[in-house]
Amino acid sequence: MADDQKYRLLASPGSGSTLVEACLTLASVPFEIQDVNYAALGPGSKETQGNPLGQVPTLILPDGSVMTESLAMVLHIHDLVPETALLPAVGSPARPMSLRWLVFMVAAIYPTFTFGDDPSRWVADEASQKMLRTRTNMGREAMWRQVEEAVAGTPWFLGTTFSALDIFATVMTRWRPRRDWFAANCPRLTAVARAGDEIEALQGVWARNGAD
Repeated sequence: MADDQKYRLLASPGSGSTLVEACLTLASVPFEIQDVNYAALGPGSKETQGNPLGQVPTLILPDGSVMTESLAMVLHIHDLVPETALLPAVGSPARPMSLRWLVFMVAAIYPTFTFGDDPSRWVADEASQKMLRTRTNMGREAMWRQVEEAVAGTPWFLGTTFSALDIFATVMTRWRPRRDWFAANCPRLTAVARAGDEIEALQGVWARNGAD
C-alpha cells in the first residue's frame, strides 16, 4: 500500500486503540497516530472528529471518511491485508470460533469498562456508583472465565493458528483485573497473552502503550 494511502488513528495510550494500532502494525498498513487526551473523551468530543460516542479508537481512512468500532477496524484491516491472517480463512473450522469470541470480547466484556470506569456518568449517588463498579468488575471476571474455557491450545487462542484473538487477549488482560488475576484464574489466557507479549513486530506498540 502506498504511503499516500496512509490511515490516521486517533488513540489514547493503553486504551482500546492499542488493539487497532497492533493490527495495523502487523499488517504493515501505513498509518500515523494522533494521540487524544483520554480525559477529553465522551459524546460531543471535538477531538474524535466524527465519532458520535467521542471514543477512541477512531480511524480516519485515506479518503477522509471516519470509521468507528475497534472490531470493525480489525476486520477492515484483515480485508486490506488478508495475508496477515487476523482471521482464519473462510471455510476453516476455526473461523466461526474466532468470530464468536472476538465479538464476545467487544460486545460483552468491553462495555463493563464503559460503565464501570466512571460510574458517576451513569448514576448519581456514591453508593450506587460503588455498586456499579463492583458489579461490573464481578461480571467481567465471570465472562473471562467463560473465555478461558474456549482457549483451544498453545501458543495461541486457536492453538497453532495465530489470529486477532491473540492481540485482544494480550491487550485486554492488561486491564482490570490485570495480569496477576489472570495468572491465578485463567492460565490458558495468560499463556496466550505472554506469547503475544513476545511478538517481535509489536514491541514498539507494547512499549508505547505502557506494557510492562
